[in-house]
Amino acid sequence: MSIWRVLLAVLFPPLAVIDKGCGSVVIVALLTLAGWVPGVIGALVILNKH
Repeated sequence: MSIWRVLLAVLFPPLAVIDKGCGSVVIVALLTLAGWVPGVIGALVILNKH
């Protein structure tokens, strides 16, 4: 996980997980709509998975 991905996850979470698949983008987008913090946490969790 690069520093650019982390910054992108903090600024715009759905864009940070765009290469992880459609399901990840949808989940993070819904979490971001529910609140910014859940979206950031979801994006960081998905980016941290191998």
